[in-house]
Amino acid sequence: MNEIYKKLIRCRDIVRAKTDFEPKVALVLGSGLGGYASEMDVKATVGYDEIEGFPVSTVPGHQGRFVFGYVKDVPVVAMQGRVHYYEGYSMNDVVLPIRLMGLLGAKILFLTNAVGGINPSYSGGEFMLISDHLLYGVPSPLIGENIEELGTRFPDMSEIYKKNLRVKIKAAAESQKIKLHEGVYIQFSGPNFESPAEIRAAATLGADVVGMSTACEAIAANHMGLEICGISCIANLAAGISKTPLTHDEVQEAANLAAPLFKALVTESIYQIGND
Repeated sequence: MNEIYKKLIRCRDIVRAKTDFEPKVALVLGSGLGGYASEMDVKATVGYDEIEGFPVSTVPGHQGRFVFGYVKDVPVVAMQGRVHYYEGYSMNDVVLPIRLMGLLGAKILFLTNAVGGINPSYSGGEFMLISDHLLYGVPSPLIGENIEELGTRFPDMSEIYKKNLRVKIKAAAESQKIKLHEGVYIQFSGPNFESPAEIRAAATLGADVVGMSTACEAIAANHMGLEICGISCIANLAAGISKTPLTHDEVQEAANLAAPLFKALVTESIYQIGND
């Protein structure tokens, strides 16, 4: 058996010893949504440090635990604090939590994040529905021996972010009267913010927003057959577009200010996609 898959199974067994809750939706909470658990009817929590060999997030503002419970009547596992490639973990460890949530029963992966806006029509505090992505300067999580138990060696990527889920999220935004752009996310490695030249290059490639996560997670989830959707909170304008230097504190503050609307949008979206 593949060593990565063996580790994944061990992690699953540890979590299963603590809760038998079976989620339908796996939710990754990005910057500004760390407190989203207060919106849930929580049934169980499992700290990352309770799972042997599990990567632990080191980023300020990212807690480290799984929260199991209901959003309205939809069973959800929320990842409170994601792991980033720039923290020094292998890409297999970065996507281990995504794969684990799939093995715990999740059928839909809902990704959220805070991003820099590249598209000149976007403003800080607005939201973007992810329609596609670019992985730039970051290795694919599928490099190496294929894990046959999860998926095929060469998975199709024609529709990573499912159209049917995007339609439901647009309906959720409309019902909440929340402005929602739709566009392309590009993932750079970080942890440094991008240079103005890199942002110009990203715009040329067709990117609307930029971040340091998400695309690699979507690739791993797509490989194992999960349906994927994602919403970005535009926390700031990207380098060369913003007139001031960028800081993580600025991103966190902007994401926190947008959090009430973001929570409302995520809650209504989960309700829409979880009740088909």
